[in-house]
Amino acid sequence: MLLLKSLRPLRRLLPPPQRRPSTSKSPSHLSLPPSSRPGPPHLPRAAAMGSVAGDAVRLAYPPVRRDESVVDTYHGAQIPDPYRWLEDPDSEETKEFVAAQAELAESVLAGCADREGLRREVTRLFDHPRHAAPFRRGDKYFHFHNSGLQAQSVLYVQDDLEAEAEVLLDPNTLSKDGTVALSTYSISEDGKYIAYGLSESGSDWITIRVMGIADRQDMPDKLSWVKFSSISWTHDGKGFFYGRYPAPGVELDAGTETNINLNHQIYYHILGSDQSEDILCWKDPENPKHSLGASVTEDGKYIILGTYDGCDPVNKLYYCEISSLPHGLEGFRETKEMLPFVKLIDNFDAQYQVVANDGDEFTFLTNKNAPKNKLVRVNIKKPEAWTDVLPEHERDVLESADAVNGNQLVVCYMSDVKHTLQIRDLITGNLLHQLPLEIGSVSEISCRREDKEVFIGFTSFLSPGIIYRCNLASTIPEMKTFREISVPGFDRTSFEVKQIFVPSKDGTKIPMFIMSKKDIELDGSHPTLLYGYGGFNISITPSFSVSRLVLCKNMGSVVCIANIRGGGEYGEEWHKAGALAKKQNCFDDFIACAEQLISSGYTSNKKICIEGGSNGGLLIAACINQRPDLFGCALAHVGVMDMLRFHKFTIGHAWTTDYGCSDKEEEFGWLIKYGSFCCFHIPVYHY
Repeated sequence: MLLLKSLRPLRRLLPPPQRRPSTSKSPSHLSLPPSSRPGPPHLPRAAAMGSVAGDAVRLAYPPVRRDESVVDTYHGAQIPDPYRWLEDPDSEETKEFVAAQAELAESVLAGCADREGLRREVTRLFDHPRHAAPFRRGDKYFHFHNSGLQAQSVLYVQDDLEAEAEVLLDPNTLSKDGTVALSTYSISEDGKYIAYGLSESGSDWITIRVMGIADRQDMPDKLSWVKFSSISWTHDGKGFFYGRYPAPGVELDAGTETNINLNHQIYYHILGSDQSEDILCWKDPENPKHSLGASVTEDGKYIILGTYDGCDPVNKLYYCEISSLPHGLEGFRETKEMLPFVKLIDNFDAQYQVVANDGDEFTFLTNKNAPKNKLVRVNIKKPEAWTDVLPEHERDVLESADAVNGNQLVVCYMSDVKHTLQIRDLITGNLLHQLPLEIGSVSEISCRREDKEVFIGFTSFLSPGIIYRCNLASTIPEMKTFREISVPGFDRTSFEVKQIFVPSKDGTKIPMFIMSKKDIELDGSHPTLLYGYGGFNISITPSFSVSRLVLCKNMGSVVCIANIRGGGEYGEEWHKAGALAKKQNCFDDFIACAEQLISSGYTSNKKICIEGGSNGGLLIAACINQRPDLFGCALAHVGVMDMLRFHKFTIGHAWTTDYGCSDKEEEFGWLIKYGSFCCFHIPVYHY
């Protein structure tokens, strides 16, 4: 057993990938779709396991200084914090600590006899071409493509789907050491310009640049201090809306700074101008922790402003009819006034997402009195009367709805953690067609209301990826394979995936996927990776993973995904059942899944490795503390460990909607029960 000091983690936590299938507004999972609001902690993919050599008990961890003088008082309780000094990631002492820990890890991993073989196998299987769904802007098509081992996917442009594709933006060439990443992008309606955001050294801060698509030349436009922002062009192509924070006034290392982010603002940038001339469209100084997002409706008539308080699926919604502004947006340069937004929804009672609009008639996806979501319609100029278009389903969660082919909708439901697709009538909500789809996940939906076809990305545990092209012009939709990803040497018939439902401590049935080689003997001998997240209304749906495949194929492992409470697998009630005062349910669910794997004969307690990242890292740390007898190994990536102080750093304050906040006495009582981690034991199993 290894004794790992779980010292206070560095506070720069990453926003998650988008949690719903991508639409035409964010067309590519290969491109890291943009986000207009801060997200919950990041969900890393499962990593490969391997054996380590040496006697783990004899490992000598580097000595770590304890500062016993640091003691905080929370509502009368004295809480020591001897590793407070690690909150400064730029101090020499912290850097020395990190270097010493890394050196120890490398010394252990160097003795892993399987390491190079696993590396070669993972590299071989990763080396295959991957495409994302195409999307159209103006008279051109765009798509992302990865040749195999490229660190980032490349954006291509073509005149039509049969024409030769040309490189538009290759983020792999932006820096010699690969530390610059493409974080967000948006192409103007006429297909003439691309605004794209770059981040350095893994930072959430991005810098927006603009390129002309015809000549591939960057324009002088450069926008700084942008964070948690989408980019939304006005239809005249003159500029775009984006979100930013005020400049800090002092020089910061954007890769390691941990300052709290306050006073998010929405600006409009006019192409070719300096950022200092950008138009401040909205700010809310009375609520500095709120975050904002702005998007132009598909008809170009309105700008929709969303306001968010934390990560709960709730938002305010304002609108501004930009098409009728007397002097256009440029007029606000002179007046210095903010845009005349109208407050349609001015509370945080529910979530509202625009699906489509016909002039003033808007269709929204909402969870208002519908924890599994529904579609509603309202005339925003006469907001007294709201009507249901598609009522809440009794059991399944309405994940998304996208307008296409005039007055039709592509509707995605989640049923027991598996996606289904339907074509419905936009006006009546009536079901028109059920689209054929095997068991798995819809990874992206690319279409616009004017399109007569839709591109659908699909993946599963045993399907690397398929792009379907669905023609809606015919009486019966024609669903054909447009592109399919092939992994050399992968034979899906050699594996099997099962879904079981595990009773938790309180009797709640918890879904769990189990992937393994076919017909394994249930004798308790199999190394098993159990992955979980359980937070922020995020659903962990089936997806293909090379590293998990290598575990099953080369090491005889079993890979399991536990869809515990706190996620969005069964709607908002499922989410709330694993949040705030009920966070312990997440840990109980995960422990129950591990116990089921043992009792069913898949594995034994010494052969279970549990894994999670960020919020999932918290899950792993809590479970290894509460049940150290149950697990043989624990991988807690970038865990949210300091439950008493996480809200004081970067965007951590947004996570209080799921965790609570130690500043409040009742919520401190929830957090201290599982969040007072000074150290935790991680046993290591030798394969």
